[in-house]
Amino acid sequence: MVEVLQNSTIAEEPLSKFWAAYKQVSSECDDEMVERCNGNMDIVLIFAGLFSAINTTFIVSMQSNPANTLLVQLIQIAAYGPTAISPATLSSFGDYSSSDVWTQTLAYLGLAFSLLAVLGAVLGKQCSFTTRRSVMVVDHFQT
Repeated sequence: MVEVLQNSTIAEEPLSKFWAAYKQVSSECDDEMVERCNGNMDIVLIFAGLFSAINTTFIVSMQSNPANTLLVQLIQIAAYGPTAISPATLSSFGDYSSSDVWTQTLAYLGLAFSLLAVLGAVLGKQCSFTTRRSVMVVDHFQT
C-alpha cells in the first residue's frame, strides 16, 4: 500500500498547482518591488549627484585663495625688484574663525554623506540587477 501511495500523483497535483500559482504571484510581486526600488534608487542617485555638485561648488568658493597673495607678491617683485619688499606670508590655519571651520566641516560632512548615499544606491542597483538575473536563470533551468 505504501508503494502505491508513493507512486501515486494524486497527492502531488494540488501541491503542484499551489506552488505554480505561488510562484507566479510571488514573481509578479517581486518584479513590482524591484522596479519600485530601482526607481527610488534612481531618484537618490539624481538627488545625491546634484547635492554633491552644489556642495562641492560651495566648498571651493569658501576656500581662501593663496594664489592671490602669491600673485600680489610677484607683481611687487616685478615692479620694485626683489629687495624692495618684505616677503608676504600665505594665510595659515590660524586666520580662520571658528564659524568658518565649523561651516567647512559641515560642508565636507555633507559631501561625504552624499557620496556614501550614492555608493549605497549604486550597490543596491547592482544587487537588484544580480538578483533579478539569478531569478531569470533559475526560471530558465526549471522550465
